[in-house]
Order: sequence, then C-alpha cells, then structure tokens
Amino acid sequence: MAHTTQHTTPGGTQDSARGGTHRRERTARRALRREAPSTVALLADEEDFAAMRQYASFAFDDHTAYLRQTEGLLRMLASQGVHTSIALFDPVEYEEFCADSDIDPDTSAARTRYTAEVAAAGPTVTYEGQPLDQLLKRLIGAAEQQATWEYATALLSRAGGCGCSDDPGHAAFRRARAALRRLLTAAGPGRHHVVCSVMASSVPLVAVVHAEATGERPADLDGTEALIFSTVLACGIATDSPGGIVLRTSAPGSPDTVRGWSLHQGWLRPLSEAEVFSAYCTDADTGEPVPPEHGVEYRPGIPLPAPDATDAADAPETTDVEVEGE
Repeated sequence: MAHTTQHTTPGGTQDSARGGTHRRERTARRALRREAPSTVALLADEEDFAAMRQYASFAFDDHTAYLRQTEGLLRMLASQGVHTSIALFDPVEYEEFCADSDIDPDTSAARTRYTAEVAAAGPTVTYEGQPLDQLLKRLIGAAEQQATWEYATALLSRAGGCGCSDDPGHAAFRRARAALRRLLTAAGPGRHHVVCSVMASSVPLVAVVHAEATGERPADLDGTEALIFSTVLACGIATDSPGGIVLRTSAPGSPDTVRGWSLHQGWLRPLSEAEVFSAYCTDADTGEPVPPEHGVEYRPGIPLPAPDATDAADAPETTDVEVEGE
C-alpha cells in the first residue's frame, strides 16, 4: 500500500520523490486503462461451453461458474471506468478462424485474437451493470437480428441482380422504407412496437422496430432496427412472399392498441378489426386460439397510400441504398 514518507533521515527525500513518481505513473496507467475499451466474448449456452472444453488451455469445467466469473470480471472493469462490449464466442467460427490463420486454437492468445478480430466485429452489447441474464438475452437477440438481416439481404440481392438504380431489389427496399415511414406517421404519438414477419423461401424472417413519437415530431427510432426491418419487408415485397406487420402502440392514459397489415401486391393492405384480433390471438405454431390480452384494444389497420414512381418524399435518405451485405 503506497504511503507518503515523513522521514528526514539521509535518503528519505529521494525515497519520497521516487515514491511520488511511481504513484504518478500508476495514476497515469489507470487513466490510460479507462480510455482503452475492452471486449469480452461470452460462451452463451451449455453447448458452446462444452465445445470449448476440448482445449486443455480452457480453464473452466462448469458453465454456471464460468458465467459467474465473467460477471465478476465485467463488474471489475466497470468499477475501473472501462467501456466494455460483450460479444458472442462461437466455437465453430473460432475453429475456422484458427485454421485460416494457421494458429493453435488451444491457447489463450488464440482466443484473445479471435475476440479482437472476429467476435468484436459482430453484434455486441455494452455492459452497463445489467444482470448477466438480461445481457445475454439482448446479445442473443442482436445476433439473431444480424443473421436475419444477412439472410434477407442475400435474398433481396438475388431478387435484384442488376445492381442498377431501377434494380427490383433497390426498388423494393425504397418501397419498404416508405411503408415504414408512412406507418409510423399514421400511428401518431406514443410508444410503438412494430413487428414485420415474412415467409421467404420457406424461412420465417422477423424484424422489430421500437419507435416513440411525441406531439408533431416524427417518430424517433433506432437506425439499425429500421435497416433490418426495411430489408425484411423489402424481401417480402421483392419475392412476393406472404407476410404482414403488427403495430402495438402504448400512450399514457389510454389502453394499448394493436393494428395489422398484410403484404398484398407489393404494399400493405390494412386488416379489419376481426382479422387483427384473429392474427393476434392465434398461436403461430399450433394454430390454437390464445386468450385476448386484458386492457388491449384491437383496431383495424390504417390505409396507407402507396408511393408512385414520382413520389419524391419516398426517395431513399442516401443516394446509394445498400441492399447487399458489407
């Protein structure tokens, strides 16, 4: 433990000076540490954890204990003021990375390099002191949305093909962006939870947007969510796949309302109140009825005017709309 010496014996002044220098150096290092962000790659489930136990250098044999130790590490980094991002550690991807890089996977150095070069480039969640189970739920959700976007982007790219300005994929994406903007404008003030479901090539694609509008201001929404949502909707438009949108709106002093639309001929057809009730109160997997939620009102979808080719308001926000993966 560092302390300031008060001795005046010969050499005491020099010892005190050296101690002060060391303390300043430690303080400077701590300051630099706070400005060096960290990434922690997590083995989220038992199956991935078991796959890593084949490596002798992997020091854990119990997934619960591993998660507990990881949470302790996150708390320690947070107490030091370190910005920490959490990523998923994928054992299969890790093995491929080590093979491509010609490095031994049975080393901590290889795991560190994979985390820095691969895991950190994928979906991440910032650690802000939240419980680990909540953090893992968000992280897995982010990874699923990333996978959805990549698959929908590939389908949309194949549906287009030419890459030109009037490419069907680009046109579908612009139309989907217009649909999302018009839907949120029609929804008005409140907190909106919008879910788009498309059955493309027998694969269910689901994207979610959370938005909030106050007064006359446009709805505030996350750019990444909007991109994934628009890509999934565009995929349904371009491939003429079955799909639809459900909008749930919450506003102070009012019951939640649910509205719905189905994809029809490249645009959103509003559902009737009965259709909304049926869609929302039916189990998607079994087809069995689900009791209606208390305090929720089921209302018909709002008609949304479709854009035409000369509708400048529906031009993309950038001159180059990306419909291919980066």
